[in-house]
Amino acid sequence: MNHRLIAFIGPSGAGKDSLLQWLLQHAPQGLRLHHARRTITRPASAGSEGHESVTMAQFLALREAQAFALHWLANDTGYGVRHAELAPMAEGGWVLLSGSRAHIDEARQRFPGLTVVHVGASPEVLRQRLLARGRETEAQVAERLARAQAYAVPPDALSVLNDGALDDTGRALLAQLAQRDPAWAQP
Repeated sequence: MNHRLIAFIGPSGAGKDSLLQWLLQHAPQGLRLHHARRTITRPASAGSEGHESVTMAQFLALREAQAFALHWLANDTGYGVRHAELAPMAEGGWVLLSGSRAHIDEARQRFPGLTVVHVGASPEVLRQRLLARGRETEAQVAERLARAQAYAVPPDALSVLNDGALDDTGRALLAQLAQRDPAWAQP
């Protein structure tokens, strides 16, 4: 079964959420798109992703109750995507979600035909962005950069470098999506 699911993966600071939002605004007319809202074990804050905020205990209870279609733990934070967030696929729509590099293989097993978009950025750009958001120490930023450099992008993933203007990165991604599926071609 070919799912209309696109998972954005890449290191923190690469701009996955920004690119996902860009794509929602610039996709070809007529495509039904849904941004899957995630459940995350961190407080919601201004300027961040509009997620459902839960405690770790609540997250674990939801996971135990099988409330999530996808879930993972990364950097001491729980992430989940509820089943209802993927429902638009059953009606012919596309679902876009911010995923996890470490758990993309599990997502592919659950959803054959999943399109993976790897969003990358140069080490210096990542470093600047991570330090600017102020969530991590210098040592934690260094660890994130090392993980980003060690990651092997899946060979069949669409891949974009998000160092420059978001419009340029977005257009490059749209071109790759159109090559993979004509529904994404601009008229």
